[in-house]
Amino acid sequence: MTMGLAANIRRDLRFAGGLRRLLSRIKPIQLDGKDLVCDDFEEAVDKFGDNIAIVDDRGSLTYRELDSLANRYANWARARNLRRSDVVGLVMTNRSDYIAAWMGFSKAGIATALINTNLTGRSLAHCLNIAGVAQVVADEDCWRCVEDARPFADKPLMLWVLGLSEADEASTRRSLDSAVRSASSVRPARQVRDGLTNRDTALYIYTSGTTGLPKAARIHHGRARTYMRAFAGATAATAKDRIFNVLPLYHSTGGLVGIGPALLNGGRVIVRRKFSASSFWSDARESGATMFVYIGELCRYLVNCPEHEDERAHKLRLAFGNGLRPDVWPDFQSRFGIPDVLEFYGSTEGNVSVFNFDGKPGAIGRVPWFLKTQVNIRLVKFDIDTELPVRATNGLCLDAPVGEIGEAIGVISNDIRHDFSGYADKAASEKKILTDVFAKGDRWFRTGDLMRQDREGYFYFVDRIGDTFRWKGENVSTSEVEQQLSEAPGISEVIAYGVPVPGTDGKAGMVTVLADGKFSARAFADHVDQALPVYARPVFVRLAKTLETTGTFKYRKVDLVADGFDPDKGTGIVYVRGGKSGYQKLTPDAHAAILAGDTRL
Repeated sequence: MTMGLAANIRRDLRFAGGLRRLLSRIKPIQLDGKDLVCDDFEEAVDKFGDNIAIVDDRGSLTYRELDSLANRYANWARARNLRRSDVVGLVMTNRSDYIAAWMGFSKAGIATALINTNLTGRSLAHCLNIAGVAQVVADEDCWRCVEDARPFADKPLMLWVLGLSEADEASTRRSLDSAVRSASSVRPARQVRDGLTNRDTALYIYTSGTTGLPKAARIHHGRARTYMRAFAGATAATAKDRIFNVLPLYHSTGGLVGIGPALLNGGRVIVRRKFSASSFWSDARESGATMFVYIGELCRYLVNCPEHEDERAHKLRLAFGNGLRPDVWPDFQSRFGIPDVLEFYGSTEGNVSVFNFDGKPGAIGRVPWFLKTQVNIRLVKFDIDTELPVRATNGLCLDAPVGEIGEAIGVISNDIRHDFSGYADKAASEKKILTDVFAKGDRWFRTGDLMRQDREGYFYFVDRIGDTFRWKGENVSTSEVEQQLSEAPGISEVIAYGVPVPGTDGKAGMVTVLADGKFSARAFADHVDQALPVYARPVFVRLAKTLETTGTFKYRKVDLVADGFDPDKGTGIVYVRGGKSGYQKLTPDAHAAILAGDTRL
């Protein structure tokens, strides 16, 4: 047997082992089944009652204590006469009460809307409105934002607050501490949930809103269970593991993926209010964490930080999550001594997922040859201009060949892995469904993500649809531009996008950058010329001092695109391609000349 063949066999066995662990945990879930997400949790409580379940900044709770707290929330909700048709809005920072609250509400058959704690005013009210929220549970850090959003709410809001002082109580705002403490800690009988199945809504989790107002993804019990169970199996976590989780609990990666490996296996989840790069490694060491859940931007922040004395003094054996960029992965794993990385691809509302059990840097997942006909992902040919899949003369879609970029789609069927539960907004749900794809009448979920697959079955993320644009007759991937220019001298952050220019076809490339020190137009231009083909080189550069991010460290491109290359909008100096330094400051007169078509780009 050759060394190459032996390596391939080991790789396939490792993949098969990871997939077996995952499938064994989610196989029992049936859409019409009556066991809900809270039943999975109660099963773990009965098995691991005395184990530490969760640690936050305030202390720790055993499984039995966490269950008692969840029961108090459930019984409080029932005493308030909340019904199955009601949705409770949860606006709270990471803490034990967060998980106890929504898990408790699920025990009472009530859905919870997990609200981004960074939202204010109309945006926050929008999230409450689309889920039909009338009762809001918040904490001392977040309740004032809810009050600011109250004038824009469709319904009168009753606000319940943990840590509310007597002076701050009002007719529509009440303290929750005594109300929850006085509620019964006894589990509500399962009959309270009679008639509910895995098809019923457990949570509303919102898109990040990087390109507009958030959408509320409807997470039914089956999907919540699938997230938690899949990673409880895929990570091979046991009761001895401690999962370090600094991601916001209002998103699916932090709130479901990041807690399942601990809370379904008798392990411990360590939550922090927010991510802190300066204390991350000391906290990981002192907490005895054995795994941590990431999103790619978190890993990039850590790699860009100065060396820390504890960055290799930890017990971490696995990092699992999504979005770890190919240019960050090798440095992240080698510098911090992380033995294994489990990267996956999936979306909160989608039915497409792949896993990189092999740990191949840069790949978001893999479908080996022996599973090719059994997985729920296809790449179809895609038209950048129309932003739609290409159709053949018979009206059906075409598979993207190996190595060619296509949109990832997943067939919709009555199966827990292939179901699409959609959004609170039915119109938004319909926009994500593609029909008559490979056969008349079939239905597929559009991920909105462009990918390519190599001959070994590995998938690689290319870009979000809408982020890829056409210039000079060529397709430009913003993610590839960002990766190449992130290595430019003195540049710490790069956000790439296309901007319309009057009188030109397509969109001109533009980047907004953060510089470590003084920006050198010459050095930046030299790097651009070496790293990118002519058509992908940014025409405009905006030098920003700060950049607004979402709760998961994603930049709001919608605002940058709206400002465009107008030097009077946004913040920071705008440069245009040209001049002796490669890029020169864009003056108001030069901007006017471009708009008038007097300057050729």
